[in-house]
Amino acid sequence: MVVEPGKMRLLHLLRMLYLETDEDHGLTMPQIIERLSAEGIPAERKAIYRDLEVLRTFGIQAQKYNRRPVEYGLAERQFSLPELLLLVDAVQGSRFLTQSKSDALVRSLKKMASRHQVKSLSKRVHVEGRVSTQNESAFANVDAIHHAMREKRKISFWYYKYDLEKRRKMQRDGRQYVETPLHLVYAEGYYYLITYNDKYADFTTYRVDRMLEIEIIEEPATTNEAISNFDVEAFRKCAFGMYQGDMTSVTLLVEESAMNGIIDRFGKDAKLGTPCEGRARVHVRVMESPTLFGWLAQFGTAVKVEAPARLGNAYADYLRQIVAQYE
Repeated sequence: MVVEPGKMRLLHLLRMLYLETDEDHGLTMPQIIERLSAEGIPAERKAIYRDLEVLRTFGIQAQKYNRRPVEYGLAERQFSLPELLLLVDAVQGSRFLTQSKSDALVRSLKKMASRHQVKSLSKRVHVEGRVSTQNESAFANVDAIHHAMREKRKISFWYYKYDLEKRRKMQRDGRQYVETPLHLVYAEGYYYLITYNDKYADFTTYRVDRMLEIEIIEEPATTNEAISNFDVEAFRKCAFGMYQGDMTSVTLLVEESAMNGIIDRFGKDAKLGTPCEGRARVHVRVMESPTLFGWLAQFGTAVKVEAPARLGNAYADYLRQIVAQYE
């Protein structure tokens, strides 16, 4: 099949602009002609001007930069450089992704940038302290879960944790789980799946990278009033480490040095009460769990559980048990 020279010239021009130009870098007309010639495509200025106008008519922002000398380039892309930098950092910092999958995604993101921008993205590839999961199938798990939720079907899977020998230990003595998938939540570097369990008539949370051999089964997803009324955003704000527990209204006495951490966790919507001896009185709702106590412990004496007294006593017991190990 013979392709008209004009059509090949237009495609090569578009690829050239996409790979080599951005809002800060362009190509002069002689450079464009030279590059086309190197591809075996002869071109005149008038023909290239027409091609640039065709691209603009199609909606591609092929702009003329009034510089010395005059340059041409793509002024807009699907993602700006700052947006790409954020995406690369998010991918590289994700504990959910293995190193190989993270590298593959970064390579895909780089294809959305010009060669000049790729240099900046390459400087962002390594994020200090990044820890990757060892479950290569976790990326596919997310896709399978999304598919099951779209089809409104249940899923089956096995779930594991690690034993003292760093070996996978299947939960429920190796019996298969069958649950209704409801919501995927990305929190603290991991994906979590919130499901509904028919046997216990309650919601359960699983780390997606610890789920094995997810299969979509024929059984339809459970539907009921509890599922319809489930507020995933409220759950996410109250759960620590996505551990479930009893929902409790808590009053915290917070020193100014810890307020940044409180706002980071609960947002500016955290309710403030009457100050107490130079401390802010903060009212929030949380789920009781060991991870809640671990989160509180990072603030030392800067945060105190004022109410309910039962929770304060439980937190004190938690701390005493830790100290007892070192006595």
